[in-house]
Amino acid sequence: MANQYIDLATLKFLLYDVHDLSSVLDQARFADYDQASVELFLNAVKDFSDKELFPFFREMDEQAAHYKEGEIIVHSQVRKFMKKGGEMGLISALFDYDIGGLQMPSTVVTAATYIQETANNHLPGYIGLTLGAAELIVHFGSALLKDAFVPKMITGDWGGTMCLTEPQAGSSLSDIITAAVPDGDTYKISGQKIFISGGDYLGVENIVHLVLARIEGAPAGTKGISLFAVPKRRPQENGDLIPNDVNTIGDFQKMGQKGYCTTHLSFGDQNDCQGWLVGEPNKGLKYMFLMMNGARIGVGRGAAAITMAAYQASLNYANERPQGRSLTSTGKKDVSQEQTLIINHPDVKRMLLFQKVVSEGALSLVLLTSKYHDLSTTHSDPKEREKYLLLLEMLTPIVKTYPSEMGSVSVSNGLQVLGGYGFCSDFILQQYYRDIRIFPIYEGTTGIQSLDLLGRKIPMGNGKGLELLSAEIVKAINEASQYTELVPYAKKMGVKLKLVQEVLQFLMPFAQKGDYERFLSDATVFMEFFGNIVVGWLWLAMATKAKGALASGDSQYTSDFYNAKVHAMKFYFKYELTKTTALAEVLMNEEVLTVAEDIKMFS
Repeated sequence: MANQYIDLATLKFLLYDVHDLSSVLDQARFADYDQASVELFLNAVKDFSDKELFPFFREMDEQAAHYKEGEIIVHSQVRKFMKKGGEMGLISALFDYDIGGLQMPSTVVTAATYIQETANNHLPGYIGLTLGAAELIVHFGSALLKDAFVPKMITGDWGGTMCLTEPQAGSSLSDIITAAVPDGDTYKISGQKIFISGGDYLGVENIVHLVLARIEGAPAGTKGISLFAVPKRRPQENGDLIPNDVNTIGDFQKMGQKGYCTTHLSFGDQNDCQGWLVGEPNKGLKYMFLMMNGARIGVGRGAAAITMAAYQASLNYANERPQGRSLTSTGKKDVSQEQTLIINHPDVKRMLLFQKVVSEGALSLVLLTSKYHDLSTTHSDPKEREKYLLLLEMLTPIVKTYPSEMGSVSVSNGLQVLGGYGFCSDFILQQYYRDIRIFPIYEGTTGIQSLDLLGRKIPMGNGKGLELLSAEIVKAINEASQYTELVPYAKKMGVKLKLVQEVLQFLMPFAQKGDYERFLSDATVFMEFFGNIVVGWLWLAMATKAKGALASGDSQYTSDFYNAKVHAMKFYFKYELTKTTALAEVLMNEEVLTVAEDIKMFS
């Protein structure tokens, strides 16, 4: 198993140079940080990942989390990770100083978590869910709830989860039936939740579940959903913990991410499950979705990390594996020659370059979206905050989807590089392939994200978000046009931007006429189309920054490093961006094949 799981130089190039972290550090909230302090933090996380995450990656797959006698048994490294993660500030990093946090930019925390996820994608979710649950309590809970739960959560002594999905409802949250009955200062909670990541495990003293439920008499649908903090063990005044009637019915045995437990929970089987209302009644879904941008960035980040780790593993193999010989000028092979490394074969180079552009493009998208998240909440100018919030809203469904969907294709290509060995458990690619498959499903499936992009985000504010994003792309086109070598690619990006308008001019009239089913019937195709163009923009920006460094003689990275970025951009524009032409043809095709109600089409 190769020990190269991340391209740290590319991460830092994107973080500091392409996406200009200094513009985030300039905000008053982050006055205590500079690039040097960020470097120290990221290097410490890399060292931690080398020692405490990566060595256990394969072992956690082989020794899967499992249900036994009412408990979920996880790898012993989970407990160690939670405790050490708490000590390092990996859980408290985003929180204010006054509650024990580090008040660190989301962009930096995203980069740090990305490092961990490239090392071992089975572990960081335990901390990520604890952070997310604590964040909900901090933002919307009472002082009593904050004092009762948050201190233990941010130290890693207690874990946290999000409990949304129910057996009968799936992704349709309007149909949840978990009940909350007033009981003095608390509520009696009863119901079941499924697919709860990190829902129960012998690795922490307690787990605080953030549960969506209905108070008796609440309105139907999503407007009647409230949010509750429901601990597995409820704290007493003397500090003791007693059972809170939160029961683990079982766990789900999955094809991948086997070390990251996924549970089926039942609340109130003995009518003794107490929950504390977080915020106001009937606003639970609103609270949950206010935190959803961060969660969806997190899914994209995890998929981008697996994509990068798989790329590094297949690149390492291709640089070591001799097989076959290069063709001579006669079109034949000289069998007297020694075998060549497979990386010298053009088709293997194509697969590796595909992995490179997807993995690095996905990472760039994740970091940029995190930057928008930071600036939307901390910029000193309210108008700028509004601008960055709209940009964040535009990119959120894409950042969740592109790394997940294209990352899956990329990892498949990585497996293909290894040939038959890629399909064997002796090599790690098959594990990455299994692990990444869940990401198009996490936090709202690709179909749901696509409906959000085309149905909500594109029309949002009469197209204001799209207008702002287009302006950012035009800015990148203008900057790239300063370099002769990049002019043809800048022009191509301009053509693709016009193609977006052409596609929308075809689709929007359906919405204006009220034919929303037709308007959204190919939303997933639109997501693929638009996401491809967005990542093309990011690659153009990367190439521009690399060209500028070469022109100025910048020696922060080698000339080979910078030239490789320009070459990768050219590859993306030739092999990936061109696919948008066919996708646009699909989107503007008058023939409708998926809206008809007649199910006999499947006969």
